[in-house]
Amino acid sequence: MGGFSRGGVHVPGLRSLPPDEKLVRLFPFVSQYRVYHAQSLFKAGIYDEAARAVAQVTEPEYAQQMQYLQAAIMCEQGNIQGCKSILDRSPASPSIDVGQGCLLFKEGKIEEAREMFQEAINKGGYKADLTYNIALCYYKQKQYGTALKHIAEIIERGVQEHPQLSVGSNAQDGLEVKSVGNTAVLKETALIEAFNLKAAIEYSLGQQAAAQEALADMPPRSEEELDPVTLHNQAL
Repeated sequence: MGGFSRGGVHVPGLRSLPPDEKLVRLFPFVSQYRVYHAQSLFKAGIYDEAARAVAQVTEPEYAQQMQYLQAAIMCEQGNIQGCKSILDRSPASPSIDVGQGCLLFKEGKIEEAREMFQEAINKGGYKADLTYNIALCYYKQKQYGTALKHIAEIIERGVQEHPQLSVGSNAQDGLEVKSVGNTAVLKETALIEAFNLKAAIEYSLGQQAAAQEALADMPPRSEEELDPVTLHNQAL
C-alpha cells in the first residue's frame, strides 16, 4: 500500500464551483455562467471538456482569464510547451506570475517555483493557496519543518477567520457534526489541502497517529463530498 497523498500544486484564481452546465443550457447568452462552467470542469479534472468550454467564451473582458485557464489545462495535461507558449505571450499580471510558478513546479524546478510563489505573496499579500504551494515546495524538498510552519499558518488563519468551518470538530468523540460542504469559502482557505499535506508529512516521518489526527481535524464533510486525495488518505 502506498503512502499518504499530498495533492498537487494549487492554481489560484480558479473558483471551486458546482457544475454549471444546466445554467449554461438555460441561459446560453450569460457569459459568466460559461466562465464558471469552464472553471468547474477544470476543477473536476475533465480537461478536454474544459478546453472546449474555454473556446466558447469569446468576450474580450474574459480573454485574459480564459487564456490563463487554457494554460492551466495544458499544464495539467502535460503539454508543458503549449502552457509555456501561452504564458510567455500573456500580459504581465500576478496570475501569470503564479502560472509560471506552477509550470516551474511541473518541470521539477522546485526552488524556482517556490520563489515565484513567495514573490506573488510579497506583492499581493497573504493568500492561502499560495502559502499551500510554498509548503508543498518545501515538502518536495524534504524540508518538513518549514513546510509544517506554513501549514500551521493556513490552519490558524482558517480557524480564526472562518470558525463556521468547524475545524477539529470531527475529532471530538460522540459529537455529531454537520457537513460544511464544498463551498467556495472552504476552497479559498486551502484547509483541505493543508490537512492532507500535513498528514502526508507526518506519515513520511513515521507518525501514523499524527497523520490520522490531521485527517480527523479537517472541516467535516459527508463521504460523497470528499475529494480523491482525502479518500485515498483515509483508506490507509
